Amino acid sequence: MRSLLPGILAMAAIVLASNILVQFLAGDFLTWGAFTYPFAFLVTDLVNRFQGTPAARKVVWAGFLTGLACSIFGTQIQGEFGPLVTLRVAIASGAAFLVAQFLDIAVFNRFRGQTWWRAPFFATMAGSSLDTLTFFSLAFASAFTFLEPANDVAWANELVPLLGHGPALPLWVSMAVADWSVKLLIAIVALLPFRLAIARYAARVA
Repeated sequence: MRSLLPGILAMAAIVLASNILVQFLAGDFLTWGAFTYPFAFLVTDLVNRFQGTPAARKVVWAGFLTGLACSIFGTQIQGEFGPLVTLRVAIASGAAFLVAQFLDIAVFNRFRGQTWWRAPFFATMAGSSLDTLTFFSLAFASAFTFLEPANDVAWANELVPLLGHGPALPLWVSMAVADWSVKLLIAIVALLPFRLAIARYAARVA
């Protein structure tokens, strides 16, 4: 368990920071949390690479519990338009985190024995895509209103040009596309620290 502490602390820190930064806008379709959360996949991949799948799953559960605590805390804080975290957003966040992280682990294992960059890149892209689809659909799509009927998300379903320039689609779709684009960028950027970690580990065991 002691060997897992760095991974657990890193995951908890990323989840905590993301839950705080999601309260602050970074443009019309993004929050600052979009720039920190994708690094959770890097933590999962590094733990999976060096300590194996069971360890990676434990780190994921630690992140989930951290997110759950943040959501519970957020429901008790009243903002301008109600609780900072609604029940629907809490459900979407928790569900998206678990399914995306476990998919990341599965895809990473599928490509583990191939060229070094394939496993982290494809795993992160698969997990990030599922995370974006799951979260934004459950949190804002009108089809999932039954999750919290009292929570009015009409604002997220207003038709606006996609990312301000494309065809008219619900606002939450633009939010999802912007979020996914950031995750794609960070998936590429995160290959550098992943590669450096592999090189450092190889030097230590040589």
